[in-house]
Formats: sequence, C-alpha cells, structure tokens
Amino acid sequence: MQENVVDSEENTRIRQSLIIDQLIPLIDSSLKDPKLQSSPLFVLVEETIRSWEKKAGSPELGEDLANTYSAILSSFWESLERICVAQVDVIEAGELELAGVSGLLQVMQNPNSSLKATRKKKAKIRFTDEEDNGKDSIQEEPRDSDVVSITMDDQRQKPLQDLVCKLAELSMVYIAQQPSNRHLRFLAALLSAFSSVRVFHVLLEQTHEDPTSPGNPAVGFLHQKLTIWLREGSRGDADFLVDILYSVLKCCPEPLERKQLLDDLVKMDFQWHVFLYIIQKAKRRLIERTGQQGAHCSDKWALLSLVLSEHVRNESLIAETYVEKIIDKLHLALAQAKDLSEAGDIEPSVSFICDVASNFFSSVKDCLQMPSAEDLLLTIFQLCAQPSDATHLSEALLMKLKHTWMSGLNSLVAQFHNIPRGSTFLNRSAHWVKDQMETSHLTVQSLQSLMVAVDDLHGKILQVGPSASHILAEHVSRMMPSDEKWQKMRQCLPGQWSSKPLLEGRLSTNSETSGTDHKSFPKSWLPHHLCAASLLSKIAFRMLENDAAPKDEEIGSKINIAVAEMLYSLQWCEELERPPAIVTECRHMLRTMDVTQERLQDLSTHRCALLELLYTRSLESGTIWSLTLHKMISLSNPGPGELKRLAAGTQSYFPVTQGLLHTLQCLSPFLPKEDKESLIIQFVSRLMSCDVTELSCIEGGFGFLAILNSCLDAESVPSPEVFPGILKIILTWKNTCKDLFLFSSNLSDAGLDIVGLNVEIIRFFSLFLNYSASALVSLEDTEWDFIMCSMLSWLETACETPPLYHVPLVRLFACVSCRLASDLSAYFQSGAREKLPEKLTSEWNEFFSEGIYTLLLPMLVRITGENKSCETSSYTSVLQSLGEALCYISKEQLLKHKLPAKFVAGQRSNLPDGLQSLLNSLTPLLLYRERAVQVTVYQMLNKIMVDLPAFDEDHGAEDEEEPTLSPPAALMSVLALQEDLVDALLQGIPVGEFAVIQPLKEEFCFVLGYLLTWKLILTFFKASSSQYLRKTKSLNKLLYNLFKLMPHTPVLPGQASDATSKDPKTFFTEELNLSVQDCAKLQSEIPHLACCVYHITLKDLPAMVRLWWNGCEKRIFSVVDKFTTKYVSGVLSSQEISAVQCSTQMFDGMTVKARPTTREVIATYSVDDICIELIIQLPQNYPLGAISVESGRRVGVAVQQWRNWMLQLNTYLTHQNGSIMEGLSLWKNNVDKRFEGVEDCMICFSVIHGSNYSLPKKACRTCKKKFHSQCLYKWFTSSNKSTCPLCRETFF
Repeated sequence: MQENVVDSEENTRIRQSLIIDQLIPLIDSSLKDPKLQSSPLFVLVEETIRSWEKKAGSPELGEDLANTYSAILSSFWESLERICVAQVDVIEAGELELAGVSGLLQVMQNPNSSLKATRKKKAKIRFTDEEDNGKDSIQEEPRDSDVVSITMDDQRQKPLQDLVCKLAELSMVYIAQQPSNRHLRFLAALLSAFSSVRVFHVLLEQTHEDPTSPGNPAVGFLHQKLTIWLREGSRGDADFLVDILYSVLKCCPEPLERKQLLDDLVKMDFQWHVFLYIIQKAKRRLIERTGQQGAHCSDKWALLSLVLSEHVRNESLIAETYVEKIIDKLHLALAQAKDLSEAGDIEPSVSFICDVASNFFSSVKDCLQMPSAEDLLLTIFQLCAQPSDATHLSEALLMKLKHTWMSGLNSLVAQFHNIPRGSTFLNRSAHWVKDQMETSHLTVQSLQSLMVAVDDLHGKILQVGPSASHILAEHVSRMMPSDEKWQKMRQCLPGQWSSKPLLEGRLSTNSETSGTDHKSFPKSWLPHHLCAASLLSKIAFRMLENDAAPKDEEIGSKINIAVAEMLYSLQWCEELERPPAIVTECRHMLRTMDVTQERLQDLSTHRCALLELLYTRSLESGTIWSLTLHKMISLSNPGPGELKRLAAGTQSYFPVTQGLLHTLQCLSPFLPKEDKESLIIQFVSRLMSCDVTELSCIEGGFGFLAILNSCLDAESVPSPEVFPGILKIILTWKNTCKDLFLFSSNLSDAGLDIVGLNVEIIRFFSLFLNYSASALVSLEDTEWDFIMCSMLSWLETACETPPLYHVPLVRLFACVSCRLASDLSAYFQSGAREKLPEKLTSEWNEFFSEGIYTLLLPMLVRITGENKSCETSSYTSVLQSLGEALCYISKEQLLKHKLPAKFVAGQRSNLPDGLQSLLNSLTPLLLYRERAVQVTVYQMLNKIMVDLPAFDEDHGAEDEEEPTLSPPAALMSVLALQEDLVDALLQGIPVGEFAVIQPLKEEFCFVLGYLLTWKLILTFFKASSSQYLRKTKSLNKLLYNLFKLMPHTPVLPGQASDATSKDPKTFFTEELNLSVQDCAKLQSEIPHLACCVYHITLKDLPAMVRLWWNGCEKRIFSVVDKFTTKYVSGVLSSQEISAVQCSTQMFDGMTVKARPTTREVIATYSVDDICIELIIQLPQNYPLGAISVESGRRVGVAVQQWRNWMLQLNTYLTHQNGSIMEGLSLWKNNVDKRFEGVEDCMICFSVIHGSNYSLPKKACRTCKKKFHSQCLYKWFTSSNKSTCPLCRETFF
C-alpha cells in the first residue's frame, strides 16, 4: 500500500485489490475462526487503519496524498460494512460470527480492550547520551493497564458509529420479528462497547416511538423494551440484559437521574435473580476496575444498599437466601483482598465492601445469625487486627474499616440474648487470636493492632452489662494458652536475662545458665510469650477494673495466671542489659496502653491471690519467677503480717533447692530484722556442720552461703561476731580442702559448682569490708593475709581466663574478683586505714596494691586489643568491674606501670619513655566503643595530665616568644579522629539546635570519647600556657559542637515538681560524677558532660571564648549570649566572687573586698601618702562581656600614670586567661616595681610581663631603655626589623 500511493489508475486498482481482495477476505475469515479472533489480527488491523488516518489528516504530506489515504479509508469502511451486515442480517446468525463482529468493533473502538495475550511485550532500545547519563538504556513500554485509551478522530468515529447503528438496527428487527436470543446477546455486546445516545436513538425508531420526544433516549429504551425483556426473560438471559442496563446507566450523566432510575427498577416486579445479577455484576466490575473510581460506584452502592436494606415493616426487600449469598460474595471478595493486598491496589473494592457491610450491620436486625454475616464480620475483625503495613491500606480506609467493625460489633452485642454461648464468631475469633499469639511472628505494630481490636470487642461486650460477663469470660478462656503452652513459651524466651541479676547478686547459681549472645535474638519479631502475656493481661486488667469477672474460681485463676505471666514477661524485658530495639519499643507501646507492673497498685483486692501464685511458682522454679515476686512485693508493699502468711506454707527451709534459694534471696530485702536474724542463725549453724563433700552443692555450703550473703547487711547482723565467725569457717575450708579455692587456677579444668562456690566466698569478703568495719580492725594477721592473698590469687585466675568469659559463671567470677579488689582499695584509701596496724598498711601499699594493678592494667589493654567492639560481646560486664578497680590506681603506680613499650614512628615528645608508652597504650582507648573503657581511661589519664607540661618547661629559649606547649601527640591524634566522627554525626544540625544522642549507641561512644578527650586537654592547659589553642584555633570547633550537644534547658532531671519556684539545679550548678558502673543517668550524661566542658572552658579560658564569641555570625552570637547569660554567667560570677572572698592570699599594702549582690570587687592600694582604689565589676554575661575597671579614690598619682595602670589591669582581665585575684596580683607587682624605680617596658607598658611575670632586662645600648625579652622577640618577628622600638637604632 505504501509503495502504491501515487495517484494513477494502476495504483488505484492495486489499492482496491489490496483492500477488497486481500484484507477484507482475511477479516471475513477471522469472523468464523476463533483462533484468528484471539490472535493479534484485530489489533494489527486497527494499527494499520490508525496509520492511514494519521497520514490522511497530516498536512505535511500534501493534499494529493491526504486525499489518496482518505479514499483508501472510505473503501475499507464500505467493504467492512458489507461483510459485517452479511453476518448479522441472517435469521440463523452464527453465535461465533456475531461474537467476532462485536469483538472486531470493540478493538476498533478501543485497542486496549483486546486480550492481553494478543499483545506482544515491546521494548525500545536507545543509546544514552550525556544528558541522559545514568538512565536505563532499555525502556519497557507501558503495560495495557497503564495505556490511556486512544481518542478517535472524526475519520473513524463517524463510519464506526454508522456501522454500529446499522448493525443495532438490524438486530432489533430480528429481535422484534422473531425473538432471537443470539441477536439480543449481540446487541448487548454492542451497547456495552458503544453506549451512546445516538445508538439508543436509532433503537427507539424501531420501537415505533417518536425519537424526537423530549427525554433521554436510553431511558426511553429502558422503559419501552428492556424492562419487558427483564420481566419475561429467563434466568440465563438476565446476565446480558444487566449489561444493557449498565449501558443505559452510562448514558445518564446526572447522579440524580441514575438514582431515580434505580428507584423505579426496585419498585418493578422483577424476579429475584435479576437483582442478584445486578449486584454480582456491580461487585465484579468494581474489583476488575479497582483503579477507576467514578460515578458508577454510587450506582452499585445504591443498588446494594436498596436490596440489603429493610422496609418499614422489617420485611426484607429480597429473600433471605439471596441476602446470605450476597453477603457470602462480599466476604469472599474481602478475603481475597486481604490475601492479595500486596499484589495491587485493592482499596476501592475494600472501601465499597465496607460501605455495604456497614449499612447491612446497622440496618438489618439479627443479621449476624447468618453464617455468612459472621464470616464477613470475622474477616473485618482480622483486617482491623493487623497494622497498615501488613494490609497495605491507607489510614483513611483503615478508619472506615474500623467504623464497619464497630457497626458489626454493635449488631453483635444487640442480639446477645439470641446468640448461644458457643457463638461461631466469638469462638472463631478467640481461636484466631490465640493462633496469632502462639504461632505468628508479631511485630510491635502487629501486637498493638491486635490488642486494640480485641480490646474494642471486649469493651463492647462489657457495655451490655453484667449479663454478658459469662460471654466475655468464655471468650477469654478460649484465648488462654494451656499450662504446657505457657511453659513452652517461657522456655523459648532468649536467656540473656540471667547476666544482670547474677552480676548484681540478686540471684546465685552454680550450674550452667544461658549466655548473652544477642545474635540469636529475633530482631524483627517479638517472643510469643511477651505477645500472649501482654494481650491477655490487658483483657484481665479491664475485667478486674470493671468487676466483670464472674464469680468462678476457674476464670479467676486464669485471670491471675494472665497477670502473672505478664509480670514474668515484663521482668524478663527489665533484666536484659542491652535489650534489642524491638523490645524497648514494645515496652514503650505497652506503657502507652497502660499495661505496666505499676498497674497492679490499683488492684489491691486481687493482690493476695496473685502474691500466692507468684510465691508458689518462685518456690517451684526460682529464676525469673523469684525476680517477679520481688518486683510485685516492692510495688504492692505488703505488710510484715502478709509476708508471714505468704511463707506460712513453707514448713522448713531445708533441704535448699534452687527455687527456695532464689525465693529467699528475693524476699530477704523485705523481711523484718528479727526474721533475717533467725535465718542467719539457722544457716550459720548449717554452714558450720556442712560436710566437705557438700560444700559446692545448692543443698550444702554454696546454698547456705548464698542465702547468708543475701541476708547480711549493716542492720540485720545479730552479733558482731557473725562476720568473723563465717570467715573462720571459710578459712577452715581452705585448710582442709584447698582444691575448692580457685587460686591461680585454670578455670577450664574447674567445675561450675566450684566456680559458683568461689563467687559466693568472694561476695562474702566484699560484704565483710562494706558492712562490718569494726570487726575488720580486730582481725588477726592470718585472716588479713587470707583475705588479701585470696583476692590476688583470684585476680590471677581471672586474668588468665578471658577466652572463657562467654560462660556466665566464669564472667561472674572475674567481675566479683575485680570488685573485691575495688572494695579493698577503697577500704585502704579511706579513713579506716588509720585504725589498722602500720605493718598491714605498708604490706598493702608495697605488695598487694601494686600486684592488683600489675595484673589489671595489662588485662585492660589485652582485652580491648583482642576485642575491637564490645557492643554484643561477653566482656562488657568484666570491663565495667575491671574499670572500677583501675579507678583506684594512684599516680605513682601509673608511672611505674609494667605495660610493654609502645612508641610511634615520627612522634615528637619530651616525655620519659615509660610515660610515653603509657599514653600511647591508653589514649587510643578513648575511641573504644564501650563506655566503661572510655571512663576508666579518662579517670587514669586525668591523674597525670597536670604533670605533663612540666616535662616541656626547660625546652624553650629565654629570648623566644612564650612557648606554645602542645598536648601529647598521642592525645591529639585521637582528638583528630574523634573530631571527624563527631563532625560527620552533627553535620547538618545548626548551632543552637540540640542533638539527642541515644545512650550506649555507637554515636554515644563517639561523643563521649570526644568530650572526655577535651576535658583532658583543658586540664593540660590549665597547668600550662594556652597559646597553642590560640594559634591553632582548635577550641573554636569545640565550642560550635558544644552548642549542638547542650540542651536548650539544661535543668537536672529528676527534681521535685516544686523546684520551679526556687532556683532549679542545672548541669552547670551540679558536678558530673563520671562513674564506671553507674548507668542510671545515661540519658543525660552527654548533655551534662557537654555543659561541664563548656563550664571549664569559660572558667579557665575566658579570653579565648570571648574572642571566639566576638567573631561569630549574628545568629550564633545571639544564641551563645542568651544561653550563657541565663545559665552560666550567674554560676561563674558567684564562683569568682566567692574565690575573692575566700582567698587566703595576703597583699602587703592592698586590701581586696567583694560585693556579691553587685558583682563587684574593690581593691584599695596604699603606700606612703598614695591611696588608689579600683572597682572591678563583672558584666551580666560574664565572662563573654568585657570586665569594667573603674577608678575610685586616687591620691598622689599622676593622671597619665594612672591611665597606664588602669589599662594594664583592663588588658589583663580582657585578654588573659586568669582570675581577678591573679590580675590584681600582677597589677600590684607592676605598681610596686614602678615605685621601686623599675621603668615600664615600652612595648607592653608594663613592668611585670603578663605571662611569665619577668622584669624588663634587655636594654638598648643607645637609649638605655629596657624591654621584656618576649616583647622584643614579638617586636622583631612582627616588624621584620632588629631596631630598637624607641630610638630605631640597631639593637645589639
């Protein structure tokens, strides 16, 4: 065709032949062949016609070619009309041929209506260029569902509609003359694709009606023909007749018109299957076209609303059988939407079903007696009980779904009197919830959604009143797991809980316990026990608060079990040292839903039964049940009498079992003093008579000593001889069975029962040191030697077994050994040492103390070197105990360390080799990602930091400028790495905004190490010159970061509510106590530490901070000024004034007084007949603002000289980092020397140099004037000349 478009007779014949002899016969054959109909043939024909239409309408091709293509199109449509009419204009028209004609016309109307199987997947390949760099070079064509329907132009629309009208007219002729079911189906197919007013206008002409009459022709056709067909047609005809109905609705543009039409249909006497087909088609078409929400949804909604609603006389519009079938269809559709929610957009269908179901539940009485209605309500409940990320539904649709759920609930509770106790919905929903708790992997959001849905259900049931309590109780009973299932879920809880109570001494064990490997912990879903306990306890709390539990012992027992299991699960969460994020999130969610341990305080009437249950389970199993009992007692605070009644069932404490041991350990803090004394007496007597073979058993020495350790404290010891008596018993064990003591032993060869016994002995020694100081003084030398030698031997054993720290008992042994070393160090460093024999003290200092740190310091370096990160390792607790012991090391012991030599190539240092090795070994640990290590290293380095500048004091020449001493290179290299990490962390946060650092995260360690390093550097510069910081401007970056780490309101947390009326405590008024072990205030540690660093910087380097502040941009300038004035200036001013008031420094001839209320310091200098008075006033924003120096009385001093002295003091206070007393001292020395005849240095106009306090000594040979050597050096380097500043002669 393309090659024969030139206008000539021969080409015209060829074109006619191609159409009439080739294309049209092929199309005619396809109308009789189903394979050709399902092939791409119709689509290809349409594409060919479309290309001709484009060329016929393109002015670029010229008028001749356009006319040629128009003639081709005209020939095609004439030929196509001929074969289509031939197929339709037959009484016995074939069904296949009619389907082919309608299919071809539908493709010509909309190519996208063809089957997707006939469309081949196409791809366009192109090469990328510079502008499209990074984009895919292969682009897939849009899917059929994404293609916008092609809008026909007039060249196709007119002939196609003409053809459709002619075929519709022919069909009506055969339908009227001889009812032809095939022609009726063909007409329905045509109207579905071509539902236009013109077609219905043609059809009206065949009914002998006046087509020019007013009104919509489609509506007229409905009343004249379609209603008759619907009334008389069989059930098999209803399907395609409903298609014609929807074609009529499409021709009604106004919603009001469609509504009126539907109302009229409902009033007509149609058979029930007609309405059923209408509803089925409405649902089916909506689901098939979920992406298209148009006016048709209102039609379908109106239909379903009408057929499912009731008339005034409560008579159903359609038969109940059909109602149930409709509801069943809705349920199936909703179930499919739930299962296929990830496959695509199902929101329109769910929204549609929600509308229908909500109306049905609210309008039809006793509707839930239908099984299909209960199925639908259960599916809606299941959808509401899942989070949005699981259902993939929008928040708006979820709200609609919940509204539907509440409508169903209202209908459910309204007919409880007609529902038996075994209601299908209640039973099935209970089993489904139980299955979710026990087997599904629930996230925090999933658990919350499930709890809310169940709570809504039970809340509605409770609204019915006491009569529904048995229904609620039965529903809860069906959800409750069995005792075996509860036990299985408890056993599946990860065992990381055991480490914390063992380390804190709340529980004891001498057998294998679960480890602390968090890698085995599920990171994405919650343990089943936590889910079940949380949900069921929420229900139990509601029932107990509303007193809805029936007076049934079985139900009451199950409620108590649910609450007890909740306490167990929450206690498990609480015992985790570093719980995974999902557990922390779950606990926060439960607090928001008021599922907490504290909730039990409001349920005092049920406390006794719950305590008895917990006590029984604690005696049976111990472990977490005992800890849960302890928590319950601490919350409910029962009286001594109640505790005695609780333990009344225990006939004897012997033999000791694990359950009894753990129960007594957790009860001991609440026992009265006399009960504790009775326990101590019983178990001390048992300890004395214990057989050597039973010393490491729970029912022997280990169990007895563990219970004694739990009962021994400063108040409950019945006699001062108890501690020494137990010590003598342990010493007897050592003499008779030395193998029981792990002295310098290999723990890999020792049994865990022996390890457990040694742990309890070490704990007893620590208790002895802490609670019986008076008895310690009376100990014999052999007993002291036993304690101290045992401690050192245990430490040697612990230091040799780091590879076994993954075993909880071995790790516990190392921790308690380090704690005993800490307790002994604290005891000998306290005032109690004065009461001890001098020989014992000297032995401690010369041998035992040195032995401790000879072991522990290398152990710290070795563990941190072998384990780069301790986030999930088993070394965390060991490092905490180890660090606590190392904090007692003295400066002398640090300097005499036994660490291997460690030097860095190219590192310049004036420090001794031993000190340099110490710094090179410890300073990198400030980067270690474990808080305990960072704090320990800081505490040790802080002891030697003030002495480091002394090693550099002899390395500066006298005639050079003031030496710019720099901190140790090892410390500065660590700071450089920390600055990069902190800058990356705080990047994008404006100065003045508070960056929240979560505790114990990686970022927490970065910031903590950074701030601790700066504290060490500031300590260094407090003892030396700060010229290094002034030159490098490294302090500026710190100050910018501090104003990102300090909170907007630095108020100390945990203050009483009435603290606002007084001056609240802030991070600037309270000192930060950095403890290795204390982790109670980690949330505020970084903000508090940042404030401390800022406080130190302002106090020790005020001139440098003032210089930085003056150079800040306007916004930062204002932020710093407001914050400092509000929170820091008052504190620093008070400290400065107090320092003046409390100063013991005496000045000969000068008195200094302070006025705290006005922030003034008054200095009066008098010599002979001269009297000078200075008034120094601190600004409101001290130390940012300049300190003002004003003159008071002035007698006997020339004006010029007076101005020079005022300038000297003002310059010092503004530009030097010193206190007011230091400035006054320097000023007085200047004045004294001036009166002694010493002339000012003519460079700085001062007698005393401001930094090194030297006198002018370098004299010019020409003018004889003297200058400070540092002033001359600065003059020569800045002017690039070697001339005298006064006479300009060469200075020799």
